[in-house]
Amino acid sequence: MKVSVVVPVFNEEANLDEFLRRLLAVMDGRGEPYEVVLVDDGSRDRSLEILKSWAGRRPDRIRVLELSRNFGQHPAILAGFRDVTGDVAVTLDADLQNPPEEIPKLLAKFGEGYDVVGGVRQHRQDSWARRAASALVNRVTVAITRMKLTDFGCMLRAYSRDVVEEINRCDEASTFIPALGQSFARRPIEIEVAHAPRSGGASAYSFYRLIRLNFDLMTGFSSVPIQLFGLLGTAVALGGIAFGVFLFVRRLIVGAEVEGVFTLFAILFTLLGVAMAGLGIVGEYVGRIYEQVRGRPRFSVKRAYGLGADAPPRQVKGETR
Repeated sequence: MKVSVVVPVFNEEANLDEFLRRLLAVMDGRGEPYEVVLVDDGSRDRSLEILKSWAGRRPDRIRVLELSRNFGQHPAILAGFRDVTGDVAVTLDADLQNPPEEIPKLLAKFGEGYDVVGGVRQHRQDSWARRAASALVNRVTVAITRMKLTDFGCMLRAYSRDVVEEINRCDEASTFIPALGQSFARRPIEIEVAHAPRSGGASAYSFYRLIRLNFDLMTGFSSVPIQLFGLLGTAVALGGIAFGVFLFVRRLIVGAEVEGVFTLFAILFTLLGVAMAGLGIVGEYVGRIYEQVRGRPRFSVKRAYGLGADAPPRQVKGETR
């Protein structure tokens, strides 16, 4: 069984040498064929130089893809998936928070016949604020999408070749790899994996990006949000009609009065808030349609190094390879 390890890299110069040393030691120790596809996602530090150096040292095992700019973590993984030749593709980040030593655990479970093996981080070493934000994203996403994923943020996962090919056939403008892989899986499973503190550099995922990720998951894999706001709008409209009837009857019984003006203002502001929130949800879906209609490539590979890097690039569904 040949294993392809796909690693998105963005500003990880402080961790790359140790990461690659440990990763190659793990893969060499298995004694089976493998390849490592490292995708530089427009790094602004020395990450690309370090990757090229390692590709020069191990051109038989390492392939480096240099993207033309920063496209994001998941488009970078998609770029790597276009290049893999293994029977199973393993994804993980280069920040060493997902230890490479956990890869054999995923492959052992994959050998039992599962086509997607997801990692669930145990004893997370992130700050409490990061853990709280991640937990919120996980719970909201599970509630809305009904997708059976415990840890959406863990990128230490293994995918069968068939699942990778299905992912490659998708041409969505924005997507989320773990959820997409789960949707194509016939026999998925999750296992516990270790989690280590970041040894260097800073995470590219801020609280704002986590919120944006949550919106992408909600709008990309479910229509529940817009349906919920449709139901909420109906309920509010019926409540408004009932309240209007109540005020009309009260006027007939009590007569004209000026009391309750501030109550009406409160109700008005509540209705405006609901309407604006609903408009925002609709805007998220319209924005996804806009991105899709534009048809811009999700990633663009500028240059490749190692593992037959001299092969000329070709176009696949509007994406440079």
